[in-house]
Amino acid sequence: MRLSSVLLDVRRMKTLTLGLTLVRHGETHYNKMGLLQGQTIDSPLSETGLQQAEAAGRYLTDVHFSNVFSSDMLRARQTAEKIMEHNSSCSHLQMVCDPLLKEKSFGIAEGKQVKDVKEMAKAAGESFPGFTPPEGEPQEQVKERVKRFLEKMLQHIGAEHWHDRGQDDTFAPASPETSPVEGKADDGVEGIPVHALVVTHGALMCVAVRYFVEELLCCLPQGCDNTYMFSLSPNTGLCRFILGIRKEDDRFTLSGMRCVFVHRGDHVKQ
Repeated sequence: MRLSSVLLDVRRMKTLTLGLTLVRHGETHYNKMGLLQGQTIDSPLSETGLQQAEAAGRYLTDVHFSNVFSSDMLRARQTAEKIMEHNSSCSHLQMVCDPLLKEKSFGIAEGKQVKDVKEMAKAAGESFPGFTPPEGEPQEQVKERVKRFLEKMLQHIGAEHWHDRGQDDTFAPASPETSPVEGKADDGVEGIPVHALVVTHGALMCVAVRYFVEELLCCLPQGCDNTYMFSLSPNTGLCRFILGIRKEDDRFTLSGMRCVFVHRGDHVKQ
């Protein structure tokens, strides 16, 4: 086959553009007291956490979502419910709760002071929240959960939206110059009809962002370094990505990814 024909075939491949907004849950009493929750402590949102979730909902009120996913843990579900209450595009959507989005297990450290666990990490020559205490879940296992969720989400969204939304175009991550971030709630997703809201936990989000950048070669926002990218999001902090999805035989695969912003939390100060 001639090269020109190959290039023409590539140009004609369909791509589905997907917005992905990750949200960390709101504050719990354990967060307020500086205690580690992990998986065994399934605490509800505190009064402040409910207010943060309300603020996130008001901030995102006019942002269109086509799908909502949440960790099955109470603090994440409550946060997702509050966001959905304020968003008209979510009125007909059903939240999908997935245990793959649970927080990392911190083993014997759950229920203990975060500052003490940070000292344990420092003594081991590691950093928090990447440190795995005894009986905890290794980072590789958390990353495996992230990969499995991403695969499930791609298949779910591809099957639901491909027929109507797939376009004869290849996905090309836009540069910051052509896709400026203006501090608006719909930065990066204005006019994108397929947009997933995913509510999860701080440590899992750290693992997810690192996986996106280091292994999926996600393009970073202008001026953003890895130290900030891989830091812990504040309660109800937002991270947004744009994904390209391609269909190969009967499966949907990722064709590219770029980050719009990470750890946005201005809504809780408003």
